[in-house]
Amino acid sequence: MKPFLKPAIDIPAQLALLKQRGLSIQDERKAHCFLEAVSFFRLTPYMRPFQIPEDANHSFKPGTSLRALTQLYDFDRRLRLLVIDAIERIEVAARAAISNHMGPRYGAHWYLEARFFQRDYRHQALLDSIRNKQDKALQDHVRECQRIDTSQASDARKAQLKNLRAKESYARHYALTYDAPDLMPAWAAMEEITLGELSHLFKGLARDADKKAIARRLNLPGPLLQSWLHTLTTIRNICAHHARLWNRELGIRPELPRTVNFPWPQHLQRPGQHARLFTVLSILNLLMRQVSPHTSWDRRLHELLDEFAEINLPAMGFPPDWRSDPFWQAPG
Repeated sequence: MKPFLKPAIDIPAQLALLKQRGLSIQDERKAHCFLEAVSFFRLTPYMRPFQIPEDANHSFKPGTSLRALTQLYDFDRRLRLLVIDAIERIEVAARAAISNHMGPRYGAHWYLEARFFQRDYRHQALLDSIRNKQDKALQDHVRECQRIDTSQASDARKAQLKNLRAKESYARHYALTYDAPDLMPAWAAMEEITLGELSHLFKGLARDADKKAIARRLNLPGPLLQSWLHTLTTIRNICAHHARLWNRELGIRPELPRTVNFPWPQHLQRPGQHARLFTVLSILNLLMRQVSPHTSWDRRLHELLDEFAEINLPAMGFPPDWRSDPFWQAPG
């Protein structure tokens, strides 16, 4: 352990430091604008592929330009947008699959009963989370009504505004309309919890038959859906925090199918670590075809990779022959 002694430096000093490390900067004005919009610290992970390994001074490889860094940053930004778009659609479909199976089978408020969950599942934490969201929605409504009361509107207009505000979210509508049970029905609660909470809920279901039935709605085996929801939660959080995605090694490695009875990349059927983003992109491509059969998501991925042809695809886990794999061909 040692004390932290690095000083905070302004943008001209940051540019001077980059040039000292061997980075070629053609247009300092544009470079200054870029560092105004994207902090030096955020750009740091994108520097590493261009720096000399193990160099204590973080020197850049000869010929490296700032443009190369900014292109890689832009590629990663657009990749995150593409990935989060797919995760959003898959997440919505997973919520629907759980609701559409569990509700008709066990009732509108099935999640309130601990018997539907495994013993080690944190059932009370789920209830507390939903209660907090419902309480916050109600508190927000009270504050909005107080603001309406202080306005110059007529009494009739105030009543109309309060009625409109009451319907702006189901969480507040339920709390204002019903007193038993005290929490909203499951189909609404499934829309309120986070993807991480949804992933834990699916994993925590007591009956394997329910998991299998839910997963079948997405044409998957239950264990795969459970593992993939966990992985996609991690990837979603990376995207939501605008963190580096393109060459990240997966901390949560998704389970891969042992036997394949659905379209799947040939590369992922071979032994290997498969701990890079190619695995996640393959999962997203498969699931997007399930939840949105006319999707153009895979085409947009191809177009992005074509536009940034200089990107190191092996660092993302792509095999050399991936484009010729039938899995990555547009469905006929």
